[in-house]
Amino acid sequence: MTLVLGIESTAHTFGVGIASEDGVLININDTYTPPQGVGIHPRVAADHHVAVGPKLLSEALRRLGIGIRDVDAVAFSMGPGLGPALGRCYPARAIAIKFAKPLVPVHHGVAHVEVARWSVRFRDPLVLLVSGGHTMVIAHSGRTYGGVFGETIDMAVGNALDYFARSVGLPNPGVPHLEECAERGSKYIPLPYTVKGQDVSFSGLVEETLRLVKKGVALPDVCLSLVETAYSMLGEVVERGLALTGKKELLLAGGVARSKRLRSIMEWIANEFNAKLGIVPPEYAGGDNGGMIALTGGLLAYKSGITIDPTEAVTKQRWRLDEVETPWFGNEPWFNK
Repeated sequence: MTLVLGIESTAHTFGVGIASEDGVLININDTYTPPQGVGIHPRVAADHHVAVGPKLLSEALRRLGIGIRDVDAVAFSMGPGLGPALGRCYPARAIAIKFAKPLVPVHHGVAHVEVARWSVRFRDPLVLLVSGGHTMVIAHSGRTYGGVFGETIDMAVGNALDYFARSVGLPNPGVPHLEECAERGSKYIPLPYTVKGQDVSFSGLVEETLRLVKKGVALPDVCLSLVETAYSMLGEVVERGLALTGKKELLLAGGVARSKRLRSIMEWIANEFNAKLGIVPPEYAGGDNGGMIALTGGLLAYKSGITIDPTEAVTKQRWRLDEVETPWFGNEPWFNK
């Protein structure tokens, strides 16, 4: 049995996962939560990762009853993400060098997609990837997820909703509290609905909602209008993607996949197109996690021969998902058992 250690550190979470041919075996994470009303400061998040990293690594190995020498390879999130936080994936490189283990670079967004695809056993879906850093409607094409059927041209939807929630004093994490507030709303207020071709834009939407709050409009009504507008924009792009591709699998991946309202919209769309909806489980949707890095880096990338020299493992703060080759696609081990 091949064991691959995965380390995630792209933003607010330091995660450690261990995967094998059986999938994710261990997935433990520790998330930095900024003070109320404050966003993530990259260097403070990096300090958090330094503090919790060794403890999480030891705990992951202890839970599986193995030592570091029993690991066959080490995978790490090479990007995209916050520069200082990304740099705190140092244990992966240190382990690779000290114990002569292969080092496997993993794209954070690809990992979100692959852990979702593994968890619901989808072969070739249209994917709505929604998180704090990604908003894309994609499908696999050739050797990459290069079929991009829409994406944000400014803010990711998770970032946009969190920014609004933080600005109006809602607790962390922003999206669930924003949606709770929206459930108390009773009036929809027309807001900027920006779909340009197949791409979406959220900056004008957030700016207008904050203006309404300052004007004295009831917060629940503003939250309701924001959620409905943002998710309807995503729904329109997904509908067009399904109509164009004819795919019968729709996959919801990333941290915002936890949203009950977004799930209900995607369920309706999937039914309209006679497609099966798959949603990443909460354990792997609840923000960033080491399990998705271990699974993608080990079960898929490492098995496909993807490694990097530890001395050349430079993190990539900006790294497009559709640039990443996925030679394992179509030959995933969980379909060959």
